[in-house]
Amino acid sequence: MIAEGTTICKNGRNISNPCTLLTIKTLELCSCVTAFKTSTTILSSFIMKTSVLVLSAFLFSVQFCFAQQNVEDEIRQLSKDKWQWMADKNVDKLEPLFDSKSKFVHMSGTWKKDEEHDIIKTGRIWYKNTTVHDTAVEVSGNTAIIWSRITLEAIVRGAEAKTEFTVTEVYQKQGKNWKILALTFSSVRDTHEIKK
Repeated sequence: MIAEGTTICKNGRNISNPCTLLTIKTLELCSCVTAFKTSTTILSSFIMKTSVLVLSAFLFSVQFCFAQQNVEDEIRQLSKDKWQWMADKNVDKLEPLFDSKSKFVHMSGTWKKDEEHDIIKTGRIWYKNTTVHDTAVEVSGNTAIIWSRITLEAIVRGAEAKTEFTVTEVYQKQGKNWKILALTFSSVRDTHEIKK
């Protein structure tokens, strides 16, 4: 405690009133507290912004993974539906799926969309039953490729055939719909595995 009448020098000024000294000390303390609060506010703001950025990046990556998985599932389902439509000789369902420039590679030749439709419709090749054993899907931008290891039971020009294939289908997103650009049958052993 400062005794009454004591002179104290502050910034070159004589201060003899203890109340004035207390007021100055209080103001200095308030100034320090304000500076501390400002620093704390800036630090809190930085931490908050950093947390928001990290959380946003995390949510974006999770959303991207789910979107990627959804596309892969959509392609698998579309491929599965296509096999059924081929078995049913349902060219009306296949028409919008096959791109106008699509190509089909079979053991006996390569042809375009119109000929593939005709082969399915007339039953020159009847894709009677397709058993899908394994698939792998890769997506890049608006293109998706699915590899399917299948056993195909078919009637080809009147003769029954049961063949092991790995089928490669190339899809492209056009507007809201996926279109097949290419479908290739590769004859393989029944022990063949698709690399993932």
